[in-house]
Amino acid sequence: MAGHRIFSTSLASVYPHYVAKAEKKGRTKAEVDEIFFWLTGHDRASLDAELANKTTFEDFFANAPRLNPNRSLITGVVCGIRVENIEDPLMRELRYLDKLVDELAKGKKMEKILRS
Repeated sequence: MAGHRIFSTSLASVYPHYVAKAEKKGRTKAEVDEIFFWLTGHDRASLDAELANKTTFEDFFANAPRLNPNRSLITGVVCGIRVENIEDPLMRELRYLDKLVDELAKGKKMEKILRS
C-alpha cells in the first residue's frame, strides 16, 4: 500500500506554513525551529540542509539525528485524531510535529510544549 501523499511532500514546501501559523499568533520562527530541533535532534545547519535539499517528510523523519524519546508524551487531538492512537509510525511523527506547532500557536509556554 502506498503511503499518504504527505510522506512524499518536501518539508521545505510545508515549513513556511508552520512558521506563518506561529507568527500569525505572535510566536517566532526561532520557536518553530526549537520545536524541530527538540523533536528530531536536528540543529540549525542540518535543518537548513534538509530544507535546501527539499527532503521529503518520509526521509526527514527516517534520517533524523535523534528522535526525542519524550515525544511519546505528546498527546491530544490533531485533525480530529488522537495522536497517541495513530498506528502508522511516520504519520504519528508528522502529527507530533503538527501538535507541537499547534500548541505554540495557541500560546503555550515552550517548557510545556517541549515536555520539560
